Amino acid sequence: MNRWRGFAMVLIGGAFWGLSGTVAQKLFVEEGFTPEFLVCLRMLVAGILLLLIALIGERREQVLGVWKDTGSRVRLIVFGIIGMLGVQYTYFVAIEEGNAATATLLQYLSPLLVVIYQAWVNSRMPSGREGLAVMTALVGTLLLVTNGSWHNLSISTAAVVWGLLSAVGLAFNTIYPSELQRKWDSTVIVGWAMVIGSIALAVINQPWNATGMHWSWVSVAEVVFVVLFGTLIAFYLFVDSLRYLTSTEASLLSIIEPLVAVLASVVWLKVPFGFYEGVGAVCILLTVTILSLGRK
Repeated sequence: MNRWRGFAMVLIGGAFWGLSGTVAQKLFVEEGFTPEFLVCLRMLVAGILLLLIALIGERREQVLGVWKDTGSRVRLIVFGIIGMLGVQYTYFVAIEEGNAATATLLQYLSPLLVVIYQAWVNSRMPSGREGLAVMTALVGTLLLVTNGSWHNLSISTAAVVWGLLSAVGLAFNTIYPSELQRKWDSTVIVGWAMVIGSIALAVINQPWNATGMHWSWVSVAEVVFVVLFGTLIAFYLFVDSLRYLTSTEASLLSIIEPLVAVLASVVWLKVPFGFYEGVGAVCILLTVTILSLGRK
């Protein structure tokens, strides 16, 4: 029963993640919102709520305790600005420049980047399984961004660049905070990282000066969905599911995120998605599956 609960938590959380990108695309295209405003609001509200959840939990002393450790304090600031803000901002700009489906799929190249990084750090060649994943990812990416036409891209160059940067950011978030996660609760780390990232973005961009946004009951509901369901609840469900599932099982089930993003983009927003783009998407998802199944 607990395993089925874990399965449901990952699938629901992944679906919320995938839908949040599609909802964000609608806010950018139809409601005049900017990535800077949405990212800042999303991280600030979700970060504060995560910290409040941590305060009522068993490890409430960690919320302030993490700042008393000099090494953890420095790493947390780096993680918040470069990691959390980096991946959130690049992902949303990739959506604005292209669409949620391709942005999410390109971001899912991050496990491959982690494998390449680990092979480089350990001075070893990728294994046969990892080499297969590399080839599958390259073929998938080419098909996704060209739709089978080698003369031009099916999405803008900017969308491809920002999507790949998002994959780099997610890979960084996978590798860098490992030391923090060994010492502190994930809810505390992610909560503070989101708050730090949102403050850094606010200082640089002043999102409260953004103009041209259309506020209505619909746009408010969409913003609430992105912040609460697509960020806070999705993260909490995924983390809590690890009480019932292994990390490999959770990673495989989280493939629901790009699938939902593609389906929602095509069905709801009427984003064109060609045959070769579909094959490319399958290749990228196959890459994640190959790497997840090989994880110790």
